[in-house]
Amino acid sequence: MSRIEIRIDRVVLRGFDAAGRTAFVDGLKTELARALENPAHRAEWSRSQRRPVLKLGRVSMERSASGARKLGTGVARAIRKGMTP
Repeated sequence: MSRIEIRIDRVVLRGFDAAGRTAFVDGLKTELARALENPAHRAEWSRSQRRPVLKLGRVSMERSASGARKLGTGVARAIRKGMTP
């Protein structure tokens, strides 16, 4: 397996300032990259999947840049869980 591409068409972040948006995206990218480092996750994700909607459940948020980063990390973990067959 040489490449896995994850495409997220749009992220709408209402109520975040610029630092919060950046922190959220950083947390999301970092955690998705961490998930893909795991050979078991790479094998699970290697076949083509199309999910128009992925319901992630409840995720809590703190009103700060670190809270936004934690939210991004939590969303990425929920995506990883939702992509597991």
